[in-house]
Amino acid sequence: MLVSIIYILISLVALYFGASWLVKGASSLAERFGVSTLVVGLTVVAFGTSTPELIVSAEATAKGLGGIAIGNVIGSNIFNIGIILGLSALIFPLKTNMQIIRFDTPVMILVAIAFFILFLDNQINWIEGSVFLLALIGYTVFNVIKSRQENKKSVIMEFNESVPKISRHWLLDVAFITVGLAALIAGSRLLVIGAVDLARLIGLSEAVIGLTIVAAGTSVPELATSVVAAVKKQPDIAIGNVVGSNIFNILGILGISSLIKPIVAPEINLTDSLVMIGLSLLVLPLIKTGFTLKRWEGAVFMIIYLVYIIYLIY
Repeated sequence: MLVSIIYILISLVALYFGASWLVKGASSLAERFGVSTLVVGLTVVAFGTSTPELIVSAEATAKGLGGIAIGNVIGSNIFNIGIILGLSALIFPLKTNMQIIRFDTPVMILVAIAFFILFLDNQINWIEGSVFLLALIGYTVFNVIKSRQENKKSVIMEFNESVPKISRHWLLDVAFITVGLAALIAGSRLLVIGAVDLARLIGLSEAVIGLTIVAAGTSVPELATSVVAAVKKQPDIAIGNVVGSNIFNILGILGISSLIKPIVAPEINLTDSLVMIGLSLLVLPLIKTGFTLKRWEGAVFMIIYLVYIIYLIY
């Protein structure tokens, strides 16, 4: 058991730094080619923090561990809202200015519902995955076009401060991307090995391990990004990171993973998908109540997550 725990701890460190280096290199390279910081923040940074989930789910799918692949995505989405958004709101009430979030939040809900419907047969095949990927491309293109219409100075300043600065040379960007990817791949393999071994040792299913330890572990980059943004009073970054990550987790990660082989996970309970949809729906008051997520609402998110974890274990 000790070896499994050590594997998991090492993997979490590798995933965190791997994602950070990847985002740093990719962001710098994008800005070097003239892409605005707002667009970089909405695409490269938002999707880059989800690379641990992508690598881990792809690795699990290739090994036929569907419970971990699907559990990782559902669990990460639940963790993102329950813990990351909840904790961020507790630190600083999240009042967003971005017009885009009015569109992104309903998309997050629709994507969660679409997954629920397509996963009723306990699998995601390559056709369904291809639809997810096409939807992701459409969503990203729309976001980039829409972001260029965002002219609020407060939003522009947030993204200017949060997006990594351009490095001294493009070779450094390539080095960060290469080392970051290598760390992500190595970390994902260690996490899958450690998680599977731990599941067998303590008698938990691969699905439960995927929904809890793996999901929380791969969400470390999002946690760091949103909490730092909340401390710096950058609510658009804190909220946009979570919403964008949840959309990418389903459309991008399951889309790519299903192209490797069909993801079959009969051990994933429909309740897990319903909890994900329920938490996504609870973000709607953000739109209805002056675009603000209050501290008490953040506390509610965290309590719901803790109740869900207790339900999973017992």
